[in-house]
Amino acid sequence: MADRSDAILERFLALHPRKIDLSLGRIEALLHRLGDPHLQLPPLLHVAGTNGKGSTIAFARSILEAAGKKVHVYTSPHLVHFHERIRLAGQLVSEEELVWALTRCEEVNDGAPITVFEIITAAAFLLFHRHPADCLLLEVGLGGRFDATNVIASPRAALITPISYDHMEFLGHDISSIAFEKAGILKSGVTGFIGPQMQAALEVIQAVAHNINAPLKIYGQDFHAYQEHGRFVFQDDNGLLDLPMPALTGLHQYENAALALASLRSFDADIPYNAFEAGMREVQWPARLQLLNKGPLTALGPDDAEIWLDGGHNEAGGRVLSQALQALPEAGKRPLIMICGNLTTKDTAGFLRHFKDIIDHLIAVPIAGEHASRAPEEIEAFARAEGISASCAHNVAAALQSEMMHAHKRPRILIAGSLYLAGLVLNENNQAPT
Repeated sequence: MADRSDAILERFLALHPRKIDLSLGRIEALLHRLGDPHLQLPPLLHVAGTNGKGSTIAFARSILEAAGKKVHVYTSPHLVHFHERIRLAGQLVSEEELVWALTRCEEVNDGAPITVFEIITAAAFLLFHRHPADCLLLEVGLGGRFDATNVIASPRAALITPISYDHMEFLGHDISSIAFEKAGILKSGVTGFIGPQMQAALEVIQAVAHNINAPLKIYGQDFHAYQEHGRFVFQDDNGLLDLPMPALTGLHQYENAALALASLRSFDADIPYNAFEAGMREVQWPARLQLLNKGPLTALGPDDAEIWLDGGHNEAGGRVLSQALQALPEAGKRPLIMICGNLTTKDTAGFLRHFKDIIDHLIAVPIAGEHASRAPEEIEAFARAEGISASCAHNVAAALQSEMMHAHKRPRILIAGSLYLAGLVLNENNQAPT
């Protein structure tokens, strides 16, 4: 009986002694033995940054597919099933094809040291080379300069979404150091499209671009986006687009949409207006301020509750999520309860700080199956230190059924703090991404 993909992925964990070791040498060697599939890919957009990478790719994919294009997508992490990471010409990779690619990489690697992300990236490149497409949307896994995806020498464009503090143990403990790693995806002669940045990050990006002769298009300088009369208005050197409001909720999604629009106008000048319009209306990206359906999990909450899910987990994610919540209808009029799970590797205090004036109560939960899950008691302590009323529950289901939850009328419930928690919620509510 053939191996399942999860069994092969489990074996990969033993191939390298460290969880993350940023380098390009191992994947370059493997790709060369595989026939260098990364040199034979469709035109691609390479996307780095701290927050907003997935949403920016979602906008780009939605627009390109509305224009009739076949689009490959590589993103991480997955929420429910590993197959979400690899989309081939519009469809999630099948188990059969995934097993083929992983097995091929395992055979060719022949037990040599390599990280899991490196070998699955090689497998993705094999699949992208195998299937024709018009475009590949390629998300950086961690950092940029030494990320496994950065073996790509000539992308059509490089995109950098807002940079903030995350993964400091690998990227550096100040914004300038982190920005330097992210700017590593810039290439000579390839236009870089830059989302809103702290000044320190922008200065580093500009310096790197100058040194390698990479032209830049910068949000707020070379392209702009704003709301006017209930419409989303985008403008760059090619003119103005008057579009429907983005289907993804939150003011920060204006910036992600603008970054996608700016890069696509450079990528393909023949994308019709109706594709931009349809792309904005139809874009989907799970666990980014997603209003959950009625399902087995949400049914446990109050009947009159509105339940939202978001994978935000760092300080910048907390800031934009807080702003988005305050812009929702009836904000301040409905009780706001947060169910929060977070990892020990994240700045829990920094994330929660942005909610201290807007939530009525926080219920801390563990993230089942995650060894780095922060204990609910720790999250509760962080919340109380920020002046937030807080308690603990054994899991999301228990939090939704708690007396505290049902004591409020028409509560707006936010489940947030980790993409891993978001994946568990979607799975339990029968809303796995497709």
